[in-house]
Amino acid sequence: MPLTPRTVAPRARITPSRRRKAAALLACAVSVCLLAASAPAAPLGVGDRLFPYLGNPGYDVASYDLAFTYPGTNSKPLQAVTTIDAWTTTSLDHVNLDFAHGKVDSVEVDGEPAAFTSAGEDLVVTPEGSLPEGSWMRITVRHTSDPVSAADRDGGWIRTADGLAMANQADVAHLVFPCNDHPSDKAMFTIRVTAPKGYTAVANGLPTGVDRAGRATTWTYRTQHPMATELAQVSIGRSTVLRRSGPHGLPVRDVVPTKDRALLEPWLKKTPDQIVWMEGKVGPYPFETYGLLMADADTGFELETQTLSLFERDLFTEPGFPKWYVESIMVHELAHQWFGNSVSPRTWSDLWLNEGHATWYEALYAEEKADRPVEARMKAAYSASDRWRAAGGPPAAPKAPDPGQKISIFRPNVYDGAALVLYALRQEIGRPAFERLERAWVNRHQDGVASTADFVELAEEVSGRELGGFFEGWLYGAKTPPMPGHPDWKSAAPRSAAVK
Repeated sequence: MPLTPRTVAPRARITPSRRRKAAALLACAVSVCLLAASAPAAPLGVGDRLFPYLGNPGYDVASYDLAFTYPGTNSKPLQAVTTIDAWTTTSLDHVNLDFAHGKVDSVEVDGEPAAFTSAGEDLVVTPEGSLPEGSWMRITVRHTSDPVSAADRDGGWIRTADGLAMANQADVAHLVFPCNDHPSDKAMFTIRVTAPKGYTAVANGLPTGVDRAGRATTWTYRTQHPMATELAQVSIGRSTVLRRSGPHGLPVRDVVPTKDRALLEPWLKKTPDQIVWMEGKVGPYPFETYGLLMADADTGFELETQTLSLFERDLFTEPGFPKWYVESIMVHELAHQWFGNSVSPRTWSDLWLNEGHATWYEALYAEEKADRPVEARMKAAYSASDRWRAAGGPPAAPKAPDPGQKISIFRPNVYDGAALVLYALRQEIGRPAFERLERAWVNRHQDGVASTADFVELAEEVSGRELGGFFEGWLYGAKTPPMPGHPDWKSAAPRSAAVK
């Protein structure tokens, strides 16, 4: 997925764990100026089982234009303008946007001033007239975009040693900019960042312009493929951008603290070969560029932001992490560019498709490059699987996030627990059919969204077999089914059951 847990003890077997504090920032109220309210405002959502108020019905976003002005310190709000172009899918008297943790100065709809107010974590916009179904609308919001404090680093703007970076997964992009904050509504992005002299700004996609005016510089980037809001990335810092070529001339650019350029280069130069390895497994890289953003920050996770994955600098500089482990985590985030980014989840309950696949290719890379057998890792996962299911739910029906910790859906059941499902599927239908399925999945749903039901349907199509019973147990069962080909594998009972 997005937020990849790191092991606390790097020499131990890789199992998902977290080092992050509670998401206190998500309890912050929306700070907006009330211009008018002609009718009661209420927060809406697209009905996601895990995040009921995330996203908004009634429109489909085509593009975002984000403009941020960095004040030269990461402790003060950025001035921002967000422009959203969208089609209405029903007649709308009000338009709900997800937005929190910022102050709204004004809103326009199609160039005309619009009233606005807040409701929960929604910004509710009331245009002068209703918007008919099938109409094109442009919403422009002038607002602040506030970095989180050091204690509240669960997401949104992350403070680095020399600036800022973004970490918007899963329910956090709306802490940075107004949006339809659900992965089912992907859109094109243009991102403009203005910063004082001495800073460098990098964002998703390819650069389209650098404009200098006095002591400030504005960088502009555009995506060439649609992107979910939770995958947006902006880096602002005293950074150096390193460029190299990947397979087929793919532009590879890395963003590193200037002082660490030589220190990090031995790791960064591995990326082109890792892309070649992934292409050999699932097909062509799906985007216009790729690279690593090395943040001098303590986040506790790595994040697969589209075309520019976020990594903690210390992952590469801490001598306790084995080389094979670091490389496999690099591949985990790279694999997400296919699984989770190009093919995004239709709902957050489909998260296992992101994290299970990224964990699967992380493990496969470690097997092929470092002699760390997949079977041994999967046997260990099988042993823990019943405990994971009891704690977090089955892979395709994860339990709701813990109160006040919206990112707690990222539990072991959707990492190694979901990779275990893929291993079982390979055992069930055979390696050739499984490998055809993987290629067909990312090809058929490229640049789109897909669900667990879509994966099951394609698996049956590719294998020529009815797999409903197989998937029912592996994806939704409270207990882990027997492993095909390994009837001797056992899963330890959850602690609560073991004492009965």
